[in-house]
Amino acid sequence: AAQVLAYLKWSNLGIVAAVKGAKLLEHQNGIVLILGIILLIALVNMLIGSASAKWGILGPIFVPMLILIGFHPAFTQVIYRVGDSITNPITPMMPYLPLLLTYAQKYDKRMKLGALLSSLMPYSIALSIVWTVFVIIWFLLGIPVGPGGPIFVK
Repeated sequence: AAQVLAYLKWSNLGIVAAVKGAKLLEHQNGIVLILGIILLIALVNMLIGSASAKWGILGPIFVPMLILIGFHPAFTQVIYRVGDSITNPITPMMPYLPLLLTYAQKYDKRMKLGALLSSLMPYSIALSIVWTVFVIIWFLLGIPVGPGGPIFVK
């Protein structure tokens, strides 16, 4: 992650991606944009397990890009956290996966990695539905995501 961050800073690629991305997405519906970012973060979570490393790489792109569109950085963080959390149970990059598999095998000797991940899939699906609906409700009602954290930049 540190090398990617250094490259983004050195090349200004993060700024370019943010400006070009904002230009591309400025006419998108807010809900479609939120769903797309949640899906993208969920897919990236399957490859990069560390939430802070993902935010370190994607934050410098998404925060300026969404500010240019009109979203507050606090709401950008909420969208990121939802996308990150929904695939945490099923990502092969989860650091506790071997430990979880060992505990599962204690109770079911036939438990393998595929069976464990497939048994965690309903939780991931439920999380994705519930968290996404919550974010969309927050967005539609304009409820602040925290103190000093409105949905839109004023």
